Amino acid sequence: MELEKLINNDLKEAMKAKNRRKLEALRAIKAALLLEKTGKDVADGEIPESVELKLLQKLVKQRKESAVLYREQNRPELAEEEEYQVSIIEKYLPEQMSEEEVKSIIEKIVADTGASSMKDMGRVMGIAAKQLAGKADNKAISNIVKGLLS
Repeated sequence: MELEKLINNDLKEAMKAKNRRKLEALRAIKAALLLEKTGKDVADGEIPESVELKLLQKLVKQRKESAVLYREQNRPELAEEEEYQVSIIEKYLPEQMSEEEVKSIIEKIVADTGASSMKDMGRVMGIAAKQLAGKADNKAISNIVKGLLS
């Protein structure tokens, strides 16, 4: 819920400053939050923080993928717009951990669970995804887990 208030305040500031690009990015976040409010994970109109983090990560991932596609199709102006929106959305995510920090946490999880092969990847990923929610990309986590278990 704090995220929604923060977004609304930033929307007002962007409107006053007539910053159209920032306004578009903030409206996209707000629209996604409103859609999530009507979802199954939400009780009493309150969006849990974990759901907010997942939502923001999803928005960032979508925009990064779009930017890559636009670059491949030689549309740099559209790619730049997507990258700008990524920069705005990332401001609402917790600071991302470095690869070394993530690797040390995953090594500890592997040691604690006694995981030794790729068969244990699901168990390790479940724990790691919960501990690192919003602080690291799941794809990066997955790559590190694969590297440690193979």
